[in-house]
Amino acid sequence: MDVRAVVDWFDEVKRDLPWRSPDRTGWGVLVSEVMLQQTPVARVEPVWLAWMARWPVPSALAAESKGEVVRAWGKLGYPRRALRLHEAAAAIAAEHGDVVPADVDTLLALPGIGAYTARAVAAFAYGKRCPVVDTNVRRVIARAVHGAGEAGPPSTTKDMADVEALLPKEPADAAHLSAALMELGALVCTARTPRCRDCPVLSTCAWQRAGRPAYQGPVKAVQKFAGTDRQVRGLLLDVLRGSAAPEPKAKLDGVWSDAAQRDRCLDSLLVDGLVEQTADGRFALPGEG
Repeated sequence: MDVRAVVDWFDEVKRDLPWRSPDRTGWGVLVSEVMLQQTPVARVEPVWLAWMARWPVPSALAAESKGEVVRAWGKLGYPRRALRLHEAAAAIAAEHGDVVPADVDTLLALPGIGAYTARAVAAFAYGKRCPVVDTNVRRVIARAVHGAGEAGPPSTTKDMADVEALLPKEPADAAHLSAALMELGALVCTARTPRCRDCPVLSTCAWQRAGRPAYQGPVKAVQKFAGTDRQVRGLLLDVLRGSAAPEPKAKLDGVWSDAAQRDRCLDSLLVDGLVEQTADGRFALPGEG
């Protein structure tokens, strides 16, 4: 792959995202990376801006109640991420002088921070040389390097080695390429309708040279939303996010007709710590009972 062409393309067309600004902080990048997990940029950007204005440093978020953090998470989905970010903020404030660590291993020691997030923060906030592999990057490499239509099932060892082989030795250059590869997969080398004519590596792409063969490997199941427990959990949380006081179960019962599914989802929210039950049997966001 012509990595220089990818970087030049990125420098010309990259999106002007607030967490990429020259004055970005490790905290701002960490918040963005947690929010962007399984959530489109367009939905994340306004929430990220509101969070950073309200909680510009980890200690500010750590001092907030869990309930208010879940409320501010809004419609981003997968709200357990809000609680994990709250826990990480408390650890950063208490153990790292309110500054997000730059070292991958130290980042991994924070509560709720996984391997991808740790590497992304190290690279994008601090310019470290470490492979950053997401779905977009895997797809770009599958096509441009290996000539496959899709990346297939993930393999941490192989995926990391593929990216490592492309990274320049200079840390800042490596971090820059990681961002460029991610952007290429998000904007051009997309899953369903790749814009190959706009690709900076069209002439050297192994998939193009092979005639764009169809992918023959295992197909990833398409995630539904309508009617799933995820939707019901979200509806239940919507009621509590919009209330200043605990609500009776009858108020929650009105959001979904399937009582068994509704009760199962409410129980799962209680287990996850996203909802609490008061002594008189009502329900509230954590810490607001």
